[in-house]
Amino acid sequence: MWALRSLLLRAAAGRTMSQGPGRRQRPPKDPLRHLRTREKRGPSWEPGGPNTVYLQVVAAGGRDVGAALYVFSEYNRYLFNCGEGVQRLMQEHKLKVSRLDNIFLTRMHWSNVGGLCGMILTLKETGLPKCVLSGPPQLEKYLEAIKIFSGPLKGIDLAVRPHSAPEYKDETMTVFQIPIYSEQRCGNHQPPQSPGRLSPEQSSDSGSTENEQPLPDGVSQRRGGRDPSLVVAFVCKLHLKKGNFLVLRAKELGLPVGTAAIAPIIAAVKDGKSVIYEGKEILPEEICTPPEPSLAFVVVECPDEGFILPICENAAFQRYQGQADAPVALVVHMAPERVLADRRYQQWMERFGPDTQHLILNENCTSVHNLRSHKIQTQLNLIHPDIFPPLASLHCKEEGATFSVPTVRGQCLLKYQLRPRREWQRDALITCNPDEFIAEALEMPNFQESVQEYRKAAQDGPAPTEKKSQYPEIIFLGTGSAIPMKIRNVSSTLINISSDKSLLLDCGEGTFGQLCRHYGDDVDSVLSTLAAVFVSHLHADHHTGLLNILLQRERALALLGKPFRPLLVVAPTQLKPWLQQYHNQCQPLLHHVCLIPAKCLQKGTEVSNPEVERLISLLLETCDLEEFQTCLVRHCKHAFGCALVHTSGWKLVYSGDTMPCETLVQMGRDATLLIHEATLEDGLEEEAKEKTHSTTSQAIGVGMRMSARFIMLNHFSQRYAKIPLFSPDFNEKVGIAFDHMKVCFGDFPTVPKLTAPLKALFAGDIEEMEERREKRELRLVRAALLSREQAGGPGDCGPQEKRGHAGEPHSPQSKKVRAK
Repeated sequence: MWALRSLLLRAAAGRTMSQGPGRRQRPPKDPLRHLRTREKRGPSWEPGGPNTVYLQVVAAGGRDVGAALYVFSEYNRYLFNCGEGVQRLMQEHKLKVSRLDNIFLTRMHWSNVGGLCGMILTLKETGLPKCVLSGPPQLEKYLEAIKIFSGPLKGIDLAVRPHSAPEYKDETMTVFQIPIYSEQRCGNHQPPQSPGRLSPEQSSDSGSTENEQPLPDGVSQRRGGRDPSLVVAFVCKLHLKKGNFLVLRAKELGLPVGTAAIAPIIAAVKDGKSVIYEGKEILPEEICTPPEPSLAFVVVECPDEGFILPICENAAFQRYQGQADAPVALVVHMAPERVLADRRYQQWMERFGPDTQHLILNENCTSVHNLRSHKIQTQLNLIHPDIFPPLASLHCKEEGATFSVPTVRGQCLLKYQLRPRREWQRDALITCNPDEFIAEALEMPNFQESVQEYRKAAQDGPAPTEKKSQYPEIIFLGTGSAIPMKIRNVSSTLINISSDKSLLLDCGEGTFGQLCRHYGDDVDSVLSTLAAVFVSHLHADHHTGLLNILLQRERALALLGKPFRPLLVVAPTQLKPWLQQYHNQCQPLLHHVCLIPAKCLQKGTEVSNPEVERLISLLLETCDLEEFQTCLVRHCKHAFGCALVHTSGWKLVYSGDTMPCETLVQMGRDATLLIHEATLEDGLEEEAKEKTHSTTSQAIGVGMRMSARFIMLNHFSQRYAKIPLFSPDFNEKVGIAFDHMKVCFGDFPTVPKLTAPLKALFAGDIEEMEERREKRELRLVRAALLSREQAGGPGDCGPQEKRGHAGEPHSPQSKKVRAK
């Protein structure tokens, strides 16, 4: 025990010396201090208008990211549209999510709201007390639908401000919502009906409710809620900025500067009023700079030609064209090129006058958004160019329109500053320079040597005993957990069974964007081969990318001239109410889906429904499978793993999210490949148990017990952003998954040999994680010592030690924040 104390003292002394003398710990930042400041001001507080206001492009309108705009002032932060991947971009580029108390949405379409679910859950976890959503009336129903899988959103007050509500006013600006209805009414926007079915019991969109499954309490079954003929535009008018008080000039005039008597004088002159001081009238212009006039900016979406005339003839816009009280500094256009090229739309743009700037956000705006993904993939490509292929780009084939007004095409992080000076700012623009990334990697100690050693060992090693086959090909699209982050996206794995057949294992937010970055212009061909999706459970990081896959797949089939067929989705039956509610209230999509209940694929389950039997047979036939089996795993309720057995004999097992699970071991016996979650590092077994996940060694142990030929670990906590900590149990049968990693069975001998180059590339990150682990272990030792002392001596104190290791109990609220 004394030796242990000496160890503690030496470790503490070492840390003190390393920190240097007199170094103070910074107090933790309060992410919500701006809200408390606002509360102190009170409702009667009126600012003199913001000093700094700018708009910044988050997503430039590309097919992979959609269009999103961030607006900053020293008082408020706003977001216009929140498609899939927007949260990830804001995290990467340090645009503070915790300050967003207003989100404006131009249309109820998945490209605009696909990231809203994840964003709301993140805002809730940051402690933001209230967030207001403005836009189409279906927003309220959308929030109801989210609760089907998120549960009650306690802790955050979510309010919807419909387009019919009066204007919104805060410390920065007044926002006017302008509803715009298409010339083509909503009845003409319905897609052609397909014989595909949501489930064996439920018609895809028949209009009849007699056979529909009951939905959870509080979820409406009312049809006709969606209205694709409506978009909402926003006119945002900045408050007039009061002039600055000229202190030196006031002193010259003998005013009581520095005393309490000066306050009412400052307030009066800033309001443009004269004051009398010691019998002398002082005009406001003598001691105050002129006020800055109001400015406005407009955000408008015009998705197709049916909206052009209603926009051009809208009286609300006409008030801001020509001689307006608040000149329009900028108009943001979210519109395809065919709309922008229309002469009517161009004439409408011209009516704002030559001093108005125009920002275009659409698929013609080519811009790198996920810079860190490009960087890490370029560096990994140096290790193995086939397993880590370079990322690709999408190229829009539509010819760009030309304009007679000042026009700029969007780029990620492009700014337009409204105050203090109107100007474009390009200093934050992303530049993707692969040569810089390569040079940085080559400068890492031992990196080049480890790559050369690996390549020499691969050349000198024995020739493969069997011919390497390209298929099945496994593409890891998302290998992180909980929320999308700059390096690892959330769960999704593409299995290319053959050149014309593929399926997805889970489909977290941003899956389509990852496909675009992996395949570039070939993404439509890949989508056209997609036959099935397996959704393991209904946590948002595993399924909220599904809707975009459905919509983009339909687009891909149409572009390639291939016949449309519904996508087979194997999922818990609880997915059905979410799809139904979104379909009823927001956007038609049920014709895309044939849902196969995951429970019907469990071993020993008797399927009595002929339609379910037909769909299962179709699944096996379409994917060339002998068997598609599921089992319940140890995570949340209705969480499944799956095993696929191909007609050629290979077997692939996917764990989904789970603690070590004996049922999975039995189902996966003799698997060719096991893909198993390894959310947490070794030493965090208690935390893993609390959060129903696995540690690295636990995941490897599952693979060993099922006699898997090879094990790929994925679903890492975002605390291991680049690479997880290696376990002593790592061996020649274990590999670590990275986003955009591509492996086939013939790569199994190669993947473990990449460990040395990976350790060299990420040496700094591994060192930091090991330091954190040592500090954590030190805290546990201290807790154990304290428990022994409190127990009264060096006797047997097993229970106290155990409590010391367990640490403090975790509150339910904190559980999710630390969960992954």
